[in-house]
Amino acid sequence: MERPYIICHMLTSLDGKIIGEYLKEERAIYFTDEYEKIHKHYGCRAWMCGRITMEEHFTFGHQFDLKQDNIPTIPRTDYVANKDAKGYAVVVDPSGKLGWTKNYITDDYGLGDHIIEILTEQVSDAYLAHLQKLGISYIFGGKEQLDFTVVVEKLKCLFSIDKLMLEGGGVLNGSFLNEGLIDELSLILVPIADGASNTTTLFETSYFLKKPQPVNFFLKDIEKLGDGGIWMKYVTKRD
Repeated sequence: MERPYIICHMLTSLDGKIIGEYLKEERAIYFTDEYEKIHKHYGCRAWMCGRITMEEHFTFGHQFDLKQDNIPTIPRTDYVANKDAKGYAVVVDPSGKLGWTKNYITDDYGLGDHIIEILTEQVSDAYLAHLQKLGISYIFGGKEQLDFTVVVEKLKCLFSIDKLMLEGGGVLNGSFLNEGLIDELSLILVPIADGASNTTTLFETSYFLKKPQPVNFFLKDIEKLGDGGIWMKYVTKRD
């Protein structure tokens, strides 16, 4: 299987939460800054997040009134708008809900990462027409549910992505874990705990995964950060 090397890069509390009240602590700012520095340190040409994260940080709930009137049927084939971008923001948006207004995401340094939408074939023709109008690339990962093995193979084949940074929510991370697609785990441990029982953890099980199998990780490196934090690097296969 030809696919990118996949690094899951995440930040958690002491009790394994990837979101929660602990991130509102003033002390947490240092660790979120370190998270971004490490993200850049890896030098990945592409990074992946889910719809909820993208909506919270980039589209801010913006939606379009995509009327279906007079829109021809669009074939459910992959659409490559830019195969030579310096960077890619890969967005898991199965039903096509994100209200993009441009075809790239700009970071703090003004660099634009071309958007690739990951869709199922259930997406509307109106949304596909909208993506094409904006020049946003998209690929299909399944008819009704996403097969991420197919997705990452297409990322390699269509966009020559050799290294992908996965920064998902718990369900997205869990789906990659279940399909055996995580090669490395980069984990920042924040020395704060809030004890919440209803907060998303690092890896979550989707309802459609019949019987997720345990995955073994092997410690590659560990580094002390300031203020009691730790950066741990694990791999899923021994060298």
